[in-house]
Amino acid sequence: MTTPAIQQLPCTEGEFSQQFSSTRRGARLARHLALHQLSTWGIAYGSDVFEAAETVVAELAANAVTHGCVSGRDFELRLAISRTTLRIELSDTRTERRPPGPGDLAPPGSLAESGRGLLLVEAVADRWSVLDRFPVGKTVRAELDLPAAADGGGA
Repeated sequence: MTTPAIQQLPCTEGEFSQQFSSTRRGARLARHLALHQLSTWGIAYGSDVFEAAETVVAELAANAVTHGCVSGRDFELRLAISRTTLRIELSDTRTERRPPGPGDLAPPGSLAESGRGLLLVEAVADRWSVLDRFPVGKTVRAELDLPAAADGGGA
């Protein structure tokens, strides 16, 4: 006798926060733990939200270790979920070299080997911004709208 699979409904509210070393290994671990947390919250692997979140976390973590690294300082990943939104925040302690915000991104040259990360974030996120981080640094925040619940509760 087999038991029917139980569909896990997305979590309606939650937070995850973790600091990581400002290394490529730290960026990779941030991505893996973020994806695990999304699965725990019931966001299906392979769904549009899951894939968009994967892209955002990977790009922002790579930027933090490449451009936001301050020797001896970690970066922080924070995820927050509500009924309607998944918020992804990645903070580092570098105060100079602040990235441009939404609408201010210039595409890199055709032969450039970098400079496309925030363009990807802008393409997949519903909203994003660059904020001051207190006491020091900056936070890049991206928000993804969650699909309406299957119970007819959304438009």
